[in-house]
Amino acid sequence: MTTAARAPLQLPWRTGLAYGALAAPLAFVSLPLYVNLPHHYASVAGAPLAALGGVLLATRALDALIDPALGRLADRLFRQGKGQGHAWWAAVLGCVLLALGFAALWHPPKDSATAMLVWLAGALLLTTLAYSAVCILHQAWGTRWGGAPAWRARVTAWREGATLIGVLLASALPLWLGFDATSALLVLGLMLGLWSLHRLKLPVAQLADPVAPSPDRPQRSPWANASFRWLMLVFMLNGVASAIPATLLPFFVADRLQAPQWQPLFLLGYFGAAALGLPLWVRAVGRRGLAPSWRAGMGLSVLAFAATPWLGAGDGAVFAVICVASGLALGADLALPAALLTGVIHQGGAGGQSEGRYLGWWTCATKLNLALAAGLVLPLLSWAGYRSGSTDAAALQALAWLYAGLPCVLKLGAALALWCAERHHPTWRHTT
Repeated sequence: MTTAARAPLQLPWRTGLAYGALAAPLAFVSLPLYVNLPHHYASVAGAPLAALGGVLLATRALDALIDPALGRLADRLFRQGKGQGHAWWAAVLGCVLLALGFAALWHPPKDSATAMLVWLAGALLLTTLAYSAVCILHQAWGTRWGGAPAWRARVTAWREGATLIGVLLASALPLWLGFDATSALLVLGLMLGLWSLHRLKLPVAQLADPVAPSPDRPQRSPWANASFRWLMLVFMLNGVASAIPATLLPFFVADRLQAPQWQPLFLLGYFGAAALGLPLWVRAVGRRGLAPSWRAGMGLSVLAFAATPWLGAGDGAVFAVICVASGLALGADLALPAALLTGVIHQGGAGGQSEGRYLGWWTCATKLNLALAAGLVLPLLSWAGYRSGSTDAAALQALAWLYAGLPCVLKLGAALALWCAERHHPTWRHTT
């Protein structure tokens, strides 16, 4: 066992800000892709709902399968040369491709449904692959620092806090300014984020983990790590539970609540509450530990969301309150799983060597969650007789139960799996 100095509990704000800055423009991509894109192609472009769900499932699943290879590439880039130069230039290339793909997504050909769906598949693959490559590099940058649970929670909180700022802007700007203006702002944000990352000085890793990394140790697959397998099970159950409402929100707001004009306010309330709640969850980690705090966030989410299937037209104000309450719970989902992952990596002896491998599979799981959400619930809605703009009572009730009822069940399953994982890995409950 190697003893190392413990990381300071306070992360310098300049370091946190410089590291997290790139996450804000990346959120300009993630939110429109997973919230606005399905509704845009179904309602504006007129794509068939079942075919659209199939294309989203296929492209996101293919994209997800490539992420582990992107993770291995990230590890090689960080190992090459001195400093982070190779990784930074790879991030620059990824940002260029990301901006081009994102702009193309919102201008599909409309002469035929086939051409439209082919365009969607190609542009979506380019955008999401570039997005994944940049995200993996960015996350590995902070994951390499290691540290005690409170330190790790602060690192991820800075990144996810910047993400929430980007999400708050992306939740309103596409609807108010259009996607062309949003694409231009994306380019500006990526440039500023890359500049901040380039100037960032990597802190000395002051790990509080029991295993020190060794360059001579053969690197095992992340799946050989039992802690990682448990964490991925919880992460995927919880992730699908969160991805289903993200996919169905525009349909639920427009057709069930009949309040499409309120959607920007719902999103602002949801993500604004998450941003305000992040410091509270970071503080909770210092008192209760990472896993118990995450479980508390899951429970709060279920309590906040449980009444949603019974809402209908005219209940926009009630839904706004639900958005704020569930947004507070979202802060736990944003900051704590990644902090647990950092601990799993360093305690498994892979710190400073194989962050990319782990993060490649982590990003893969994130996309599979979204692919499963779109590929399963959209065809189920079609089978239930729902179409965008439908007024049929039975179809709208099916929409409500898929939007809110199914995620609550999955969240409870994730909380149970996390409780079982804690029995096998008591360090997940540690506060220091």
